Formats: sequence, structure tokens, C-alpha cells
Amino acid sequence: MKTNDILIIDGLQYVNWNRELFEEAKLGGVNVIHVTIAYWENKKEVIENINTWGRRFIEHSDLIMPIHDASEIKIAQEEGKIGIIFGFQNCSPIEDDIHLIEAMHKLGVRIMQLSYNNQSLLATGCYEERDSGITRFGKEAIKEMNRLGMIIDMSHSAELSTLQAIELSTRPIAITHANPTTFHSALRNKSNDILKNLSQSEGMLGVSLYPFHLANGSDCLLEDFCNMVYDTAELMGIDRIGIGSDLCLNWDYTVLEWMRSGRWALAPDYGEGNAEQPSWPKQPDWFKNNLGFQNIINGLETASFSSQDIEKIMGQNWLNFFNSSFTASNS
Repeated sequence: MKTNDILIIDGLQYVNWNRELFEEAKLGGVNVIHVTIAYWENKKEVIENINTWGRRFIEHSDLIMPIHDASEIKIAQEEGKIGIIFGFQNCSPIEDDIHLIEAMHKLGVRIMQLSYNNQSLLATGCYEERDSGITRFGKEAIKEMNRLGMIIDMSHSAELSTLQAIELSTRPIAITHANPTTFHSALRNKSNDILKNLSQSEGMLGVSLYPFHLANGSDCLLEDFCNMVYDTAELMGIDRIGIGSDLCLNWDYTVLEWMRSGRWALAPDYGEGNAEQPSWPKQPDWFKNNLGFQNIINGLETASFSSQDIEKIMGQNWLNFFNSSFTASNS
């Protein structure tokens, strides 16, 4: 099976895009990418990021197009373009105003995390010592996101907050980029309890290729990664998993500092890294960039996945999820 034979959707990337990287992604067979447009940005700053993407859509109109509705994914595929879905890795752009959720939705945002590592106004992040769960504002935000058709993402949130979000949401939620803690016990990865509840609620997990989420980090073997995918499919069901590579490319260290520390820390915060190795972790040799999706397909074939199941993991499951998630609620 080749990448160009199937639909490939990546549940999250953070790339400093240019034409060369768009062409590389297209060559790698990628059809749709959920792109990060906010970490700690406020309303004004995220609008500047959206404007930057607007210019990219004009300058590279032969390569990319925005996705606001799942039906546009088929259009992008037919036209040979990469569909771009906007997402926030934090709720900071809505500040303390629930009306900004609808405003951001009108600007094209379709996915928002309720917290990013730290305590937010909506939920607790995975690096906090105490998890107080979904806040009062968070409960109202969940209702509003459900109404609009904006996906709730709990990738960087803590255990109780994530379980409560699954329970409170009237629509399935996503964890767009993480792995089971049974594979690697990083704070960012997710317990079997979360994954079972996510599956039972018909939510989605995007398995991550970021080295800090992998067993043996940058030295993780393709075989071990694909065996983890197999075990996760056994736990959650084949229809509940996709790819959320968390691929980060073409950024310098100052951007990594922004991701980790934003404006909330005076001293460097290294997250899952450390002072001895503070910079970007090296990607595994079999997934250095968007050309690596063929290696994943090959690995899944070796791990005894059927062609139909590989198609589901590589993109069809995300498409089905977006089809049911991006529509406004009748309630």
C-alpha cells in the first residue's frame, strides 16, 4: 500500500511552513493537517497568526486550502491540495470571554484544547501537581463548543480534567496527539482509564510520534511503535485511533522556549526535556518529516494490520470523526 492510494490525515503538526515544506508534505501523501495556531497567544496575537495563514492560502493556493467543513476534505483531495484545519493548543485566545469561542469558530478554528500543561481558566494541565478538574468557565465552554461544532481536545490536560471533559461533553472529544502511558510513562501520555472512557464515548486518539512520547525516545523502533498501535487498537477499537504525529519542523530554540514557558515563567521550563538537552528532540529515523508516512504504513502492514484497518488509522477514522464533529448542534 502506498501513501497516494489512501487518505492521510495528521491529527496535529506544528511546523514553520514554507513552500518547500508544503511540497514535501504533498510528496509524502498527506491530505489534511490539523495545524497549531496558538499556544499562549491572546486574542490579538492569534488573529495575527490567522492573517499569516490567510497570506499562505493566497501565495500557495496550488498546494493548500482551508478546511472549515469535513466535506471540503474531499474537495482538497480531488484538487490535489493539502487541507488545513486550524486548532488551538490552549484556550488563551478566548481570554476570559465565552463569546470569543464563536468568534474564533467564525475565523475557522475547529479544535481547541482546554489547557496546555498548566492550569487554565477551563481545566488543569498535565504538569500541575493538583488536578481540580473542569472549572465553571470550562463547563460553559464545553457547552458552547458542542453547540458550534468545535472539537474539545484534551491532549495536554490532566487525568481528572480529561475524564470530566469526556463525561460533560455531549459530543465525542479528541486527544489529538498522545500515546498510552503503558507504552511510555510520560506525563503527557494517557492512562488506560482515559483511553477506555474515550473509546466508549466514541472519541478519537491520535497516536504521537514526538520523541518525548515514545518508548526509548528518538531511538524508538518502528516495530515497537506499530506494536503499540496494535495494542491500542485492541484496547480502544480500530475505529477510535488515528495519527497525531505532533511533528515539529523548521523552528529555532526560541520557539521551543515559547511553547514551554510562554509568558508565565521567568526561568526556563524544560517540560519533558532537561537542562542538559534543552533543544528540540531528534525525530526517529523512520519519521523525520512528512515523507515518513510510508514507513508507518509499511510498519503497520508488518504488524499484521489489514489494508482496511490501515486506511482507517491513516485517515478514514479522522474523516468520520470530523464529519460528525464539525456540524453545529441542534440543541
